[in-house]
Amino acid sequence: MAIRIVRLGTARAHDEGLRIGTVRRPPRGVPKSAYASHNWYDVWYPNLAPSPQTVKLAQNARTAREWSTFARRYRTEMRAPDAAHAIELLAALSHQANFSVGCYCADESRCHRSVLRALLAEKGAKLT
Repeated sequence: MAIRIVRLGTARAHDEGLRIGTVRRPPRGVPKSAYASHNWYDVWYPNLAPSPQTVKLAQNARTAREWSTFARRYRTEMRAPDAAHAIELLAALSHQANFSVGCYCADESRCHRSVLRALLAEKGAKLT
């Protein structure tokens, strides 16, 4: 059992389980009925997405320092009670079920999911 960190819209891995979209907005131009069948996500969970202002920090980050500013801001947002509880819940569930969390970004190293991966690991999540 484990959490897989994925790029939404990509082919699913064997035994990936439920796919959770940790994005602020649903995919554009895709009907709700097609989210799962087109490998976007099964459940939309924007609570673990960065705020719009923080997303802009990531999108405009050109240097390691700017990326670090984004990561600190996102980590601060994830300390809010609802987000912190969600991270703890997912970390605990990772020992009982296979599922994935993801975002649309092509490069995980420049995406909030890289920070989310670290946050989950810090809470003891089992990751693949």
